[in-house]
Amino acid sequence: MSSALTAVRFDHVDVVFGQRAQEAVGLLDQGAGRDSILDKTDCLVAVHDASVFVNEGEILVLMGLSGSGKSSLLRCINGLNRVTRGKVLVHDGNSQVDVATCDPETLRRLRRNRISMVFQQFGLMPWLTVRDNIGFGLDIRGVGKAERDRIVDEKIKLVRLDKFADKFSHELSGGMQQRVGLARAFATEADILLMDEPFSALDPLIREHLQDELIELQQKLKKTIVFVSHDLDEALKIGTRIAIMEAGRVVQFGVPEEIILNPVNDYVRQFVASMNPLTVLKGGTLMRPVADLAREPGGNTIQLDRAGKCRCQLDNRGRPMNLIVNGKPGELVPYSTELNLSKLPDHVMICGTERTPMRAAVTVRSQTKRPLVLVGDDGELLGVVGEHEIYRGMLRQSEYARVDGAGPM
Repeated sequence: MSSALTAVRFDHVDVVFGQRAQEAVGLLDQGAGRDSILDKTDCLVAVHDASVFVNEGEILVLMGLSGSGKSSLLRCINGLNRVTRGKVLVHDGNSQVDVATCDPETLRRLRRNRISMVFQQFGLMPWLTVRDNIGFGLDIRGVGKAERDRIVDEKIKLVRLDKFADKFSHELSGGMQQRVGLARAFATEADILLMDEPFSALDPLIREHLQDELIELQQKLKKTIVFVSHDLDEALKIGTRIAIMEAGRVVQFGVPEEIILNPVNDYVRQFVASMNPLTVLKGGTLMRPVADLAREPGGNTIQLDRAGKCRCQLDNRGRPMNLIVNGKPGELVPYSTELNLSKLPDHVMICGTERTPMRAAVTVRSQTKRPLVLVGDDGELLGVVGEHEIYRGMLRQSEYARVDGAGPM
């Protein structure tokens, strides 16, 4: 995503609460710790030297234990927390606005039009119906009734609450109340959504369901979301990028697979120790790339499995052709959860993409006894995920080539 626009960038951000904040910053530069600074200045260092970013259309999850600084950092984006030092750059049209230094009118405009927030405790007004809660922000902005009704109707249907439009918040379950909060944020049509532990007050099953709904909505709406969580399972499930915080500092920032495979210290290692890689790792991380696949004498035929029962040639664009599977002309079929893999003919191989989850690769291997073939956007062969690569993923070792030896794929 190197060509993507950066929607929000934190640039060496410090957030210090207290009257002697600048003195506290000076102590930070001298290497003093949080507790020492609190004792000497009565100032709380909430965030120190945070530098992370999120591109447009991505979900950045700020996560860590209570008191790690994640919510303090989030609230810098819409100016609810003042930045003591550093920049918070928000993409706005053709320019970048530094929320830390912009004038009050610019900040108000960003809050009205560019940034919306979803709170942990829903923040619904009990005297308003679902419909009126969703349209509240539009009323504040002076949107006309016809346009307001159109937008509200659209967002109510989006979160599947159209049958509850005239109910009050006390008549709704917790999960439904949170969906009203989501719809209200979507109704503003802001490009950037800030979500401060929005699901943490909900029961686990409802929480998991809303996570799935958020992912589904994000696929349709392509918002930029900054999401605060203390739950690594949640972070890895929904996050495009994750920043793990400890004592006000960002200790690791990266994509989920990178954090699972390469935790930078014991703090992160403890977080990821119990993670199931099936839920996080993708085919592109696991695969044996095409350049490393065995070739038959002459170099024109590539072996897709270690036993040589599955092989193909490549056309001039790198796409598989002349596929042979178990001695028969083969066929590539795209992976789908609707496929009954156990009943596929033995000349069929399943193909996926770099984003195909490890769980799918395991299912394909166990049901068909053949590796998952990964292809690119133009159908070019990228690599394969077989038994060997799956084992590597389960051991969370990113360099598949460390293990030698033959054996089935």
